[in-house]
Amino acid sequence: MKIGLIDVDGHNYPNLPLMKISAWHKSQGDHVEWYEPLLSGHCDKVYMSKVFSFTPDYEYFIDADEVIKGGTGYAIQLIDGHEVYQKEKDKPLPEEVEHIYPDYSLYPEETKDTAYGFLTRGCPRGCGFCHVANKEGKCSYKVADLSEFWRGQKHIVLCDPNILACPDHLELLQQLADSGAKVNFNQGIDVRLVTDRNLEILKNIKLEGIHFAFDRWQDKDIVEPRLRMFKEKTGYDRNKGRVMVYILMNYDTTIEQDIYRIQLCRELNFSPYPMIYDKEHCDPIYRKIQRWCNNFIFWKTPTFEEYRR
Repeated sequence: MKIGLIDVDGHNYPNLPLMKISAWHKSQGDHVEWYEPLLSGHCDKVYMSKVFSFTPDYEYFIDADEVIKGGTGYAIQLIDGHEVYQKEKDKPLPEEVEHIYPDYSLYPEETKDTAYGFLTRGCPRGCGFCHVANKEGKCSYKVADLSEFWRGQKHIVLCDPNILACPDHLELLQQLADSGAKVNFNQGIDVRLVTDRNLEILKNIKLEGIHFAFDRWQDKDIVEPRLRMFKEKTGYDRNKGRVMVYILMNYDTTIEQDIYRIQLCRELNFSPYPMIYDKEHCDPIYRKIQRWCNNFIFWKTPTFEEYRR
């Protein structure tokens, strides 16, 4: 068969489902290519994958016997001003496709020496601003060993939503440590679940950088001491910016609470990364806070008031 692929987001960031679909079809002897309206001609099947709800849909005619759409971007609908994940509109990959080694040749530059994948899925938190619990389940569970998507690459990008919440996380962290590769936990690590035991293994992983989240003000009494604990036991604060902390704003916190979390990061020598929940309707002050933090000037301008002046 002739198979076409469309990465609707078009961000030049590797689309893991499409890489797995490509690998499976090639294993069946099918021809796989990126679909181009004027060049591809007729296809037996075209797969369209969309990760982000805000990405406009593909606008060109598709010449194919069957068009299959999938991804979180198609499953999220705006209802009464809120994004709602509709599970029935999402299409999980068949098991034989989900667990195949990805076709990294689709993104030769981005994956030249980098492996992408999930060791776990799901998250027990169920935060109102996040779709993971509805999409993958309100618990964290192992879905693969590292060897499923890594074969000696020097870099690993791990997309797990909450690996430390998985009962098997010590075993999985050890696999990452044993790989000797540089690891990027691109969805962050739940600092609320950091313990002396898992910290010992985390210290043995070659981290390209590490991300935490301080999104919920009500978690302050556990997040703040755990961030301090991580600093004291790892020494990761020696280089400014090596530790990044995601800070959700414009959801259920005040400006004062946002500034407190940002200044805590400054004290710890961690880089704050403020994220605006409702960008379309937010007060302009939130974008000013973002610019203050996401700029080299942050370390030279100790207060937001001084930055505004």
